[in-house]
Amino acid sequence: MDLRIFTEPQQGASYDTLLRVAKATEDLGYDAFFRSDHYLAMGGDGLPGPTDAWTTLAGLARETSRIRLGTLMTAATFRLPGVLAIQVAQVDQMSGGRVELGLGSGWFEAEHTAYGIPFPAAKLGRLEEQLAIVTGLWRTALGETFDFEGRYYQLKDCPALPKPTQERIPVLVGGLGPRRTPELAARFADEFNLPFVSVEDTAERIQHVREAVQQQGRAADSMVYSNALVACVGRDDAEVARRAAAIGREPAELREHGLAGTAAEVVEKIGRYAETGSSRIYLQILDLHDLDHLALIADQVMPQLG
Repeated sequence: MDLRIFTEPQQGASYDTLLRVAKATEDLGYDAFFRSDHYLAMGGDGLPGPTDAWTTLAGLARETSRIRLGTLMTAATFRLPGVLAIQVAQVDQMSGGRVELGLGSGWFEAEHTAYGIPFPAAKLGRLEEQLAIVTGLWRTALGETFDFEGRYYQLKDCPALPKPTQERIPVLVGGLGPRRTPELAARFADEFNLPFVSVEDTAERIQHVREAVQQQGRAADSMVYSNALVACVGRDDAEVARRAAAIGREPAELREHGLAGTAAEVVEKIGRYAETGSSRIYLQILDLHDLDHLALIADQVMPQLG
């Protein structure tokens, strides 16, 4: 079971704060540092203000050396697909080939309104075309051009440059849609991510995606299946309660819906997710100043996962 650190900087974090968390992620042996792609806080003042996901990852690409770097999820509404393909390929070059792209349709209408970003009604169709364009540009052989004639995007004689360092940048698709989302993942993605769902729902939804993958002529195990879950781990109940209070949550609720409790409790619950076929957990860390939290998980949880 891989453990990755997943941050929500729109809630309030500077680049320097994110850099400290990313360096701790690397030093403590985690697999990756991921961040959300949002421009507006969801509760609270969000001070000091938002940071751009791919600008952040470009900086971290030069200041880390081992960990994977990516987004859960880049909003397809924020960037034109040709521009996004260039940005991600460049950051992949800057990192020496450590980038992964989580791409979603975009859902938070208020941030679009706040920053003057169009919020279209037909988002899944745009996401489908973005996935086709971004992956198509990266796959186009050197010296060849890429054309695309879609409903929402058209490209003509695109040189499909620059090329990423990796032969294939891993693409993540996720969400809870019953049909279109698994289908898009099966066609375009290397990983399917389930955000904040129970063990029981994870088992059911992974099965749906496995079937969709097989319908595309792929082996079901060619897809990585993962979960994103809020983390709140303590050495004892008092420390769990302190960390829960720091993020405005209740320990009982976090134990039910996330990965909360002592290390033994969390290891047991991760094991239940592993039984569903999930092999990667994105630990949503909401208090980005509590680096001892990351150290505790690395010391007491990670070694027990095999």
